[in-house]
Amino acid sequence: MTHRFLGLGPGSALLLCAAFAAGSPALGASLSRSVEVAATPEKVWAAIGPFCAIRDWHPAIGTCTESSGPPRLRTLVTTNGKATFVEQQTGRNDAAHSYSYTFRSSPLPVARYTATLTVVPKTKTTSVVTWSGTFTPEAGKEADATAAVGGIYEAGLDTIRSRFAQ
Repeated sequence: MTHRFLGLGPGSALLLCAAFAAGSPALGASLSRSVEVAATPEKVWAAIGPFCAIRDWHPAIGTCTESSGPPRLRTLVTTNGKATFVEQQTGRNDAAHSYSYTFRSSPLPVARYTATLTVVPKTKTTSVVTWSGTFTPEAGKEADATAAVGGIYEAGLDTIRSRFAQ
């Protein structure tokens, strides 16, 4: 099933749901996507590591504003202005090229969402960027939730890979 939202194509579609329906939560889910990048972890992290840098590398994000914290929050608005995410950074390790965050609010049909973005070396000149998360899909929307989160990860990682293509 392909969803077309925000003008993104089938491989990077985002499914954004406007509201949560009442009901009991589904079982927890986890999802991880990785991409090989033709650059060192330091170079990749310099481009994607700042918490609001997502506006520069994710095709669905139009704006990102960051609070002065604590807690450190970012508010993301999609390029079409129809969806807003508020995310709280919950961990950061610049030496390990990693940060974690959770949703404070989101239009996705998920609860208890936490995610981590990491960059690790593969060879002297390549890295692997991994975006992984855990969440509880809204009851009855398990497939939509997984498709939405997977689409978000894939769209962002595809852009990162393209930016560093040789």
